[in-house]
Amino acid sequence: MRFMTTPDNTADTAADTSAENTGVAAQDWTKASVDPQYRAAVVDLLGALAYGELAAFERLAEDAKLAPTLADKAELAKMASAEFHHFEQLRDRLAAIGAEPTGAMEPFVAALDGFHRQTAPSDWLEGLVKAYVGDSIASDFYREVAARLDSDTRALVLSVLDDTGHASFAVEKVRAAIDADPRVGGRLALWARRLMGEALSQSQRVVADRDALSTMLVGGVADGFDLAEVGRMFSRITEAHTKRMAALGLAA
Repeated sequence: MRFMTTPDNTADTAADTSAENTGVAAQDWTKASVDPQYRAAVVDLLGALAYGELAAFERLAEDAKLAPTLADKAELAKMASAEFHHFEQLRDRLAAIGAEPTGAMEPFVAALDGFHRQTAPSDWLEGLVKAYVGDSIASDFYREVAARLDSDTRALVLSVLDDTGHASFAVEKVRAAIDADPRVGGRLALWARRLMGEALSQSQRVVADRDALSTMLVGGVADGFDLAEVGRMFSRITEAHTKRMAALGLAA
């Protein structure tokens, strides 16, 4: 998956949902990682993110073949380079905390590859919508999780989820295409709705398949979500999606 945010960072508020951090979120990695279940959950999280960034690098390089101009190809190459740098940060962090990076990523290969197979863009514009809207849903989810992590891990996760500076590029290109041919808007709106469903399902599958990660999220370790907060979390993700659609000139 590729991670982007809205131009105004609408969904960037997950880490600010409480006035101050408590529990694990108030600790650094050294203190928090004493709990073996929390450590296992963080390894899972970083492994999922690392493979997501590696897959994003590969996918952007493939999408560049659909770019209509050399300038667009260069822009996608720049985006791919940024995603690979994020992968390297996560890989190095996994190694630094004593986890084998390939082993940490392996459990997530099937789910993430399946997501990308099911949402392969058919043209340049669908690829841009996927990068800007579809993958951002997963980014929002990981930001929500990051708010409950130790300070060191939280800083890394938020860093690799930062917009690489290309959100405005996607918005500009898609809006220009819709202005040129309004019929394009209907097709891309349907595509974006499909992406939302697939991205939410993929995020849920990633968590459900890993006991340590799911236990952390529902409150077994760290400062997990209760059922009411899960509902609020998905409301925030849906609201951010609606704003991204509006930025593109598409109906949610």
